[in-house]
Amino acid sequence: MSSSLFTPIQLGALRLSNRIVVSPMCQYSAEQGSASAWHAVHLGQMAQSGAGLLLLEATAVEDIGRITPGCLGLYSDANESALARVLDIARKAGTLPMGVQLSHAGRKASSARPWDGGALLDAAHGGWTPVAPSALAHADGEAAPAELDAAGLARIREAFVRAAQRAVRLGLQAIELHVAHGYLLHQFLSPLANARSDAYGGSAQARMRYPLEVYDAVRQAVPDAVAVGVRVSATDWVPGGLEIGQTVEFAHELARRGCAWIDVSSGGVSPRQQIPVGPGYQVHLAQAVREATGLPTMAVGLITEPRQAEEIVREGRADMVALARAMLWDPRWPWHAAAALGASLEVPPQYWRSEPREARGVFAHARVGQR
Repeated sequence: MSSSLFTPIQLGALRLSNRIVVSPMCQYSAEQGSASAWHAVHLGQMAQSGAGLLLLEATAVEDIGRITPGCLGLYSDANESALARVLDIARKAGTLPMGVQLSHAGRKASSARPWDGGALLDAAHGGWTPVAPSALAHADGEAAPAELDAAGLARIREAFVRAAQRAVRLGLQAIELHVAHGYLLHQFLSPLANARSDAYGGSAQARMRYPLEVYDAVRQAVPDAVAVGVRVSATDWVPGGLEIGQTVEFAHELARRGCAWIDVSSGGVSPRQQIPVGPGYQVHLAQAVREATGLPTMAVGLITEPRQAEEIVREGRADMVALARAMLWDPRWPWHAAAALGASLEVPPQYWRSEPREARGVFAHARVGQR
């Protein structure tokens, strides 16, 4: 029986050779938002992975939208030039399509790197004042963010557009808007972070207004050839927070706008979340969105084994699987999945000779002689 995981899929104008996506993974290794040598090595490995699509890490659309001072950005000419150099290296290492996840951290910005504790940083320690839908702190004991006014909303919306245009100039083939994990656009959706009394707060319909405005602005600003998708947190895992029904309603609005895919994660907006973590613990959320909307859907979260991923796709619970930690642990995960599932994939010819005898046929077109 052929593998469903290794069949092609169309996302808008973008065709993927298989259903494995390298999920955006923050590296906290940028310098003033600009990609570094670390990114060249990291993305070069991922470009050789054999996945169907590589999405660059959460990339801030303005400097105060970075999660940490080490986060990647695409808000300046220097950022764009640095990323262009890194992408040139990655493209010489592999040929898979690449996209970027555009983000604004909102009230979760100005934080220390995870290995430095992750706490909110004040100005004396290299931080800044975060902005948010409402002046509500993310965690007890933290300073409240500044509430965005109309001018701030317009500035950030335009920042998303400018970053998307930079992504197009860089030759990236896909853009994912980050509306998840407690960052700014998710904060607008969640009643736990959005207490506004204007047109952007109150009902679920009103709370989704700003994220949809950002989506519309980005979609209009980039060519049809560039696929635009969205990552969501389907539930906040907190009573009174965002729930799957509201996420489905949001996904319906995205579907009406021609969204190319929806990447279904969860949580992140409140430290009070209670997440039932286990293998594939978010897949049922992706399945609910897929069944309700028909949007091409990515499942993500503790998907680690090839047969687990194969079953998710074969059974129609999601159209794709997005892997993060599993790819960091094993950057050749798609190679090994193809061997386990009796499939084949394209890999750089420099590595053709590494094909084990018991996995012959995994490397498509591998024909290597010896001098």
